[in-house]
Amino acid sequence: MVCTEGRTERSRSTRFANRVANQGIETRQHSHVGGLERLREAELGLETAGSGADRYAHRRWLAKLRRRSISIPAIGMALALWCITSPLWLVLFAVMDGLNPGWGRRPRLRAMCFFGLYFFCELIGILVAVSLWVLTLGGMLVGKARFLSAHYALQRWWSQALFRGSFGLFSMSIDVEGESVAREGPYVLFVRHSSSADTVLAAGVLANPQRRRFRYVLKQELLWDPCLDIVGCRLPNVFVNRRAARSGNQVLAVADLARHLGPDEGVLIYPEGTRFSPKKQARAVEKIRDKGWDELAEIAASYRSVLPPRVAGPLALIEAAPQLDVVVLEHSGFEGVDSFKRFWSGELIGRTVHVRLRRIPASEIPSSDRERWLFEQWLDTDRWITQVRSDSVAK
Repeated sequence: MVCTEGRTERSRSTRFANRVANQGIETRQHSHVGGLERLREAELGLETAGSGADRYAHRRWLAKLRRRSISIPAIGMALALWCITSPLWLVLFAVMDGLNPGWGRRPRLRAMCFFGLYFFCELIGILVAVSLWVLTLGGMLVGKARFLSAHYALQRWWSQALFRGSFGLFSMSIDVEGESVAREGPYVLFVRHSSSADTVLAAGVLANPQRRRFRYVLKQELLWDPCLDIVGCRLPNVFVNRRAARSGNQVLAVADLARHLGPDEGVLIYPEGTRFSPKKQARAVEKIRDKGWDELAEIAASYRSVLPPRVAGPLALIEAAPQLDVVVLEHSGFEGVDSFKRFWSGELIGRTVHVRLRRIPASEIPSSDRERWLFEQWLDTDRWITQVRSDSVAK
């Protein structure tokens, strides 16, 4: 089943898609426009691309089966192993943490408890998701709205359990500035990305307290998380292949997320596309220069804590729904936790995560040279992070 949009909206997005076709975005679309037929197609792997029927549906269906045949048993085995070996590692890591100078905060024990929390959340999420599908016959018995609402409720529980659990286990605190600017929707949410630890931050700060239904633009690798795979594919989200060579239709799929949003909805995207590191920053600036975007490269070269934003996805959303405001979620506190070694050594313990939300009215978003506008917004984010980190060091 194919979505149909107004001719003006489609032509606008098509022009934008042609401009950014070299950005390398490929998506898996699960739009809720189209009713229960699309929900059933999404669960079976029969997704449709923005420009028409997917000619490769059977391949994607087989790929989904192969992926889930690995990821779901892996979670079950990991949880079983965690439970069976818990008496051993509880004693072992308690002794190891106690013998290491400066490790009195029990980093290994906390990390192992977090893994258990994650495995339990995954297993419960999978079981509930499968039960919802079976008991409602894929939503046919309850209708599209109630079927979606049940999955949004499951998504809130899963993300909130991980958010509260992780902050509690690692004795972390959070300080939020400007929360009031994001209370009225709909809007497009740009989120800074610095660590795997920040992936549930937007849910914990905005989506769950406000019961806001975000449509997510996420990297395709996250489909290997079985709970995200099952529930995420039943909700209107797009999973992007950041290394794809062709992107025209996929940019349209991202743009479609911004259409027909209700007041309790929004679209969330990570403009950087990946976590920050100095090496990634240098490579990104070099790529921008190679494309002949010297002015943008100069702005990007001044960044100290963020990567240059990838323009295709964010600007496709703005182009598709120019009436929407943009909210930027900036944060500092997860820096340095970009590897398992740092996580295992307790880098997160006792940290304070600072969050700033700022809203940019649609009327203040320029109609031209939006690439520069986006880079300048990220420069403002970079300067705020630098100031927060400087203040933290001074304390």
